[in-house]
Amino acid sequence: MATITIRDLDDKVKRKLQVRAALNGRSMEAEIRASLAILAEEDNPSPASNEGLGTAIHKRFAALGGVELDIPPREFSNRPIPTFD
Repeated sequence: MATITIRDLDDKVKRKLQVRAALNGRSMEAEIRASLAILAEEDNPSPASNEGLGTAIHKRFAALGGVELDIPPREFSNRPIPTFD
């Protein structure tokens, strides 16, 4: 079995792990070991990595509904179109 050391773990994270471990009736070390085993077994640990940013944003906020915006008509310029001869 391998041993790892995690430095600079945020105190809030540690506290949450302690609470989770207590709720699951195991030590914090056993809780972390179980969590890491679950994460290691996932085929795709980062689902957002297979989709674009726009798709990820849409999925996150789709349940909130959309907004209808009034789009003003385009105004065309009176400037002459440049030629690159």
